[in-house]
Amino acid sequence: MLSIAIIFPLVFTIRGSFRRREKALQHLSKFRSALKTVHYFIMSNQELSEANKQEMTRILINISEQNMKHLKNNDDNTKDLDEIIDKVLKFIVANDQLISKRLKDRTFRFMKDLHESIENLHAINTHRTPISLKAYCLVFIYIFPLIYAPTIISEVGLESNHGITYFIVILTQFILISLYNIQDQLEYPFDDIGLDDINLDNFKLDR
Repeated sequence: MLSIAIIFPLVFTIRGSFRRREKALQHLSKFRSALKTVHYFIMSNQELSEANKQEMTRILINISEQNMKHLKNNDDNTKDLDEIIDKVLKFIVANDQLISKRLKDRTFRFMKDLHESIENLHAINTHRTPISLKAYCLVFIYIFPLIYAPTIISEVGLESNHGITYFIVILTQFILISLYNIQDQLEYPFDDIGLDDINLDNFKLDR
């Protein structure tokens, strides 16, 4: 009963949270890689002036900062981030005569990777373990001592030291609560609260 009611759902949710964390690391790496590549493309264009290059650098840094802020704050609204990303297109259109078709195609290809990584990170950040499953686990963890204590008393006998019963129930409850808290911390890998949270500063463009 313990395995079916608590252990299996807890292990399932922990594994799911861990997989999302690993996926988030992959998408963050892809995000920074795409940003750096677009930056290299613009910096290597001899036709663009230094002022234009600095403008594009500011845009890319702003994209990086805004995305990290969005993830850290668990924000569901990406309107501000979308508007900043659109500035890349506006920059290319405004400097159409100075950027070759080949460079545009390469830039847009890596901007596709950038968009894809951002959308995946947004999905990971907003769609987590179903709330009903977490609530189910928590309810059974709280009622567990009421079910488990009589079983322990029945096994060890009424004449034995009651401290053994208390110790077994409290230890088991502590383990279950600890596992639940680990899963809950893994649910939010971007908020800089848990020990296993992702260090977003390592994935900024100007780290």
